[in-house]
Amino acid sequence: MFANKIVVHYADGRTKKGSTNNFDPGRDIFHLTPPDAPPESLPLEIHLSDLKAVFFVRSFEGHPNFYPRHDGDGANKAIGRRVTVRFKDGETMKGVTTNINPDRLGFFLQPIDPQSNIERCFVVKQATNAVILQ
Repeated sequence: MFANKIVVHYADGRTKKGSTNNFDPGRDIFHLTPPDAPPESLPLEIHLSDLKAVFFVRSFEGHPNFYPRHDGDGANKAIGRRVTVRFKDGETMKGVTTNINPDRLGFFLQPIDPQSNIERCFVVKQATNAVILQ
């Protein structure tokens, strides 16, 4: 079964890396298997209500010196509406989304820069101060 590489950011500042094959934005619980977990170990149970965001990444190492582009050269022509998300911890993210449903726990955000290590991000709405549609 296909597993997504993810980095989970908790609302309290903790992070965990691993893979999941059962993330569902309509359910509060999914499972994460850390990259160094022994094959016989059970995955960790993750509750969306405890999180700030789930980052679906290309690699766990990332690009430490990467500065994302939001417009101009290299900017992705992603389909959707541009948004700025302001998290309660002070972080700001910009991206594109196709749907923000008020009845859901959160929404997917795609980075504008196609060179980003983040393929997409699931933003947990309760961890935000503002979601600004542009």
